[in-house]
Amino acid sequence: MALFASTLNAMRLDKFICKSTELSRAEARRAIHAGLALVNGAAVTHEEAQVHENNHITLDGQRLKPRPSRYFMMHKPAGTLCSNVDGAYPSLFRGLNIDKPDELHIVGRLDADTTGLVLLTDDGRWSFNITHPQRQCDKVYRVSLRDPLNEQVAHRFAQGLQLQGENAPTLPARLESIAPREVLLTITEGRFHQVKRMFAAVGNRVTGLHREQIGNIRLNVPVGQWRALTPNEVAGA
Repeated sequence: MALFASTLNAMRLDKFICKSTELSRAEARRAIHAGLALVNGAAVTHEEAQVHENNHITLDGQRLKPRPSRYFMMHKPAGTLCSNVDGAYPSLFRGLNIDKPDELHIVGRLDADTTGLVLLTDDGRWSFNITHPQRQCDKVYRVSLRDPLNEQVAHRFAQGLQLQGENAPTLPARLESIAPREVLLTITEGRFHQVKRMFAAVGNRVTGLHREQIGNIRLNVPVGQWRALTPNEVAGA
């Protein structure tokens, strides 16, 4: 397969064409298969080929330039899915009244019953920097619990917990008690059902979960609403 950029700075050729034209993904793929897409002067007929905006990319003789990336926050209601399509619950994209929502992806998914801050973008590099554990991007959750906290729990969270079915313990996490059965938890990972599993590992149960912050981005829109991020928020995430 042709590769024209490093993995972190790349996107699929069909996605690049969609971001640079009004073509649908299916139309972009047909154009690629017909040999109409050239990357640095060479025809590329595989839609999954990785390209970069600095490559010289043409479609049917026309130079392509992608539209600027977009960045949004949304206040996810309970009973919605972090998905582009409906499933057992409606997709949160139903509440996103913007152009070309299908070009966006969700940065760090939440369970159907979890509420709070969701980020959406079409910038894969940006979302990688937020979600990859090595980047140490804080995610802050307000957690309601079945039982009052044991005083040793904060220490155990700071040391890392061994979760069932995991080879490595969790990365250090910060726990701040704000009521007998309510805490703020800061983690830098996003393992499957991580918050719920962490409290289960210390003999407690999560009864409510709400994400308040990712990096320097704090949730500040009403439930079900969204807004574009500011340049400072994008740069500091």
